[in-house]
Amino acid sequence: MKIVRLTDETKKNILDQLLKRSPANYQGFEERVNAILQNVRQQGDEAVFAYTKQFDGITVTAETVRVTEEEIAEAYRNVDQTLLGTIRKALVNIRSYHEKQKKCSWFESTENGTMLGQKITPLATVGVYVPGGKAVYPSSVLMNVVPAKVAGVERIVMTTPPGQDGKVPASTLAAAHEAGVDEIYKVGGAQAIAALAYGTESIPKADKITGPGNIYVALAKKAVYGNVSIDSVAGPSEILVLADETANPRYVAADLLSQAEHDEMASAILITTSEQLAKQVSEEIEGFLKTLSRANIIRKSLEQYGFILLADSLDEAIDAVNEIASEHLEIVTKDAFQVMTKIRNAGAIFIGEYSSEPLGDYFAGPNHILPTNGTAKFFSPLSVDDFVKKSSIVYYSREALKPIHKDIIAFAEAEQLTAHANSIRVRFEEETE
Repeated sequence: MKIVRLTDETKKNILDQLLKRSPANYQGFEERVNAILQNVRQQGDEAVFAYTKQFDGITVTAETVRVTEEEIAEAYRNVDQTLLGTIRKALVNIRSYHEKQKKCSWFESTENGTMLGQKITPLATVGVYVPGGKAVYPSSVLMNVVPAKVAGVERIVMTTPPGQDGKVPASTLAAAHEAGVDEIYKVGGAQAIAALAYGTESIPKADKITGPGNIYVALAKKAVYGNVSIDSVAGPSEILVLADETANPRYVAADLLSQAEHDEMASAILITTSEQLAKQVSEEIEGFLKTLSRANIIRKSLEQYGFILLADSLDEAIDAVNEIASEHLEIVTKDAFQVMTKIRNAGAIFIGEYSSEPLGDYFAGPNHILPTNGTAKFFSPLSVDDFVKKSSIVYYSREALKPIHKDIIAFAEAEQLTAHANSIRVRFEEETE
C-alpha cells in the first residue's frame, strides 16, 4: 500500500479519488437502467422474465418465479448445519440489538383541551433485494429482514437472482426463512427493483426497497426513489483504521484486507501517527496476499483506493477521519473510547483490537448496511426507523383554539394566504372580532 504524508492536499486528493466510486458518477449506465425500468413498468412479468433469461440465462415463468415451500425444505436439507446454527445465533444478537431501537407512539394532552402526539406505523410491504451471482450473502438477508420484522412490517418480499441451476442458494433461503421473509422471488438486477417499485402480475409492489447490489441495482433504486422509498444508494465497501504505535500491525493489515476483498473498487485506508506501524502494516499485507484466495481483487483494490496516511498528531488524524466519513471505522489507539467521542462521521465504529469489522458484518448485532462514499456525514445505518413512518397528531377543542385563533389568522394573512386565514376565521364568525 502507498504510504503518504497526511496534508490538506493529500487528503483532498484521496477524497476526490474515493468519490469517483460513487454510483452518482456512473451516468453511462443510466440509460440502460432506465430502459429496463420502463419496460418492466409497461410489460410487467413479460419483461421481468425476458431480462432474467437475457442476463441470468434462466427461464422463469409465473408458475416458477416464486420460491415454493418445497424449495425451502430442500434448502434446509442441503444447507450446512453448522452454518445454520451460526445463522440462528447471529439472529438472536441482531434481533436483540434492533429491538432496542423500537419507538412508541406518544400523545400529550393539556387541561385547556389540546392533544399533540406522534403515531408510529409500520410500513405495509417492504421489498428486500439480496445480491447473488458471484457470491452468496445470507448475512445481508438477516440485516435487511430483522429490522423490518422488529418494526412490525406486515409483508416482506425478497428478490434475488437465481443461480446457474435456476435455484436460490440454500444458505440464502434458510436465512430468509429463519428471519421471517414472507415471499421470495427468483429475480435479480434492475428488473427486480423495477418489479418491486411498480408491481407486476406475479411480484407485488413494495412501499420501500432495501438491500445492496451492483451498479445496475444501485442506479435502479436511485431512479425509482419517489415512487417508492429506498434505504440508500450504496457504493463499494470501505474501511478506515485509525491506529497509533500501540496497534498490532498484523491485526490492522488483516482488517484492511477484509474489506479490500469485496471488489476492485473497495477502499481500505490506514491513518496512523506511527511511521513504524505504517511500514509494518505494509509488510504484513504483502505476506497475507501470498495466501488469500481473492488476492487479485485485493491488489487491484489497494492499487486504486488503498492508502496508508501518516499524521503528525492524533488530532490531525481524527480530523481526516471525520472528513473521509468511512463506512467502517476501527479505532486501535491508546484511550480508544476517548477517541471515539471525537468521531462525528462514520457508519459503524469498532473499538479496540478485538473488535474487527467482520464481527459487525456477521454476528455482533448492529446492522452492516451502512452509509458509503462520505454519506456517513448525514446518513445512518439501516435500522428499525427505516421501516416505520410517523404521523403527527393534532387535536384542539374550540376552547383551546379560541384564544389563539387571531394569531393564526394574522400569520396566514402576513403570508397572503387568505384561504388559510378564512379556515380559522369561519369557526368564530358569529363572534365580533
